Amino acid sequence: MVISKLNAVLMQVMPMLNDQELIARYVDGDEQAFETLLKRYKSKIYTSIYLFVKDQSLAEDIFQEVFIKIIDTLRRGKYNHEGKFVQWAMRIAYNMCVDYHRRNKRRSHINPTEDFDIFEVLRLSDDSPETLIMRSETHNRIRSLVDALPPEQREVVILRHYADMSFKEIAGLTRVSINTALGRMRYALINIRKIMAEREVVLQ
Repeated sequence: MVISKLNAVLMQVMPMLNDQELIARYVDGDEQAFETLLKRYKSKIYTSIYLFVKDQSLAEDIFQEVFIKIIDTLRRGKYNHEGKFVQWAMRIAYNMCVDYHRRNKRRSHINPTEDFDIFEVLRLSDDSPETLIMRSETHNRIRSLVDALPPEQREVVILRHYADMSFKEIAGLTRVSINTALGRMRYALINIRKIMAEREVVLQ
């Protein structure tokens, strides 16, 4: 009875812990801490991978590989506590997607924070269609809009709004200048407007 009550308390406490606290607990042997971390970012990371590779089965395989590598890194005590966990995880996912395209010789120009907010840069209102698009990551219509972008534009949208990376981090990861990364986001938003008009997409 005491154990079951303790477990119930832990179940309530876990979601309130930040990423670093969960990682520390996991390294100390608390498997439940990692399960909480996985639930917290599973959708975000999987969606990012899926939008890169555009294949559900492949996305699931890469997703599993990503978390196997994450687990291995944490268990070996090699995790660097600088930065956010989700950004680190997304770098692993991104590099695995790049490796896949290289191995299959059909890489769609996916290359291996100045803390700008793109919505502030573009002076978009809170209720603009673009803001709604970027802030939702589960709706099928939104996925299809992002998926229809040219590879370089799709890449920066995914890294900025799914991986929560700054434009400085995106520039470093994709090996382009910050201005280039910002330019790709601008063109991505322009293209999304066009696609929405052509398809008569209405976001509720």
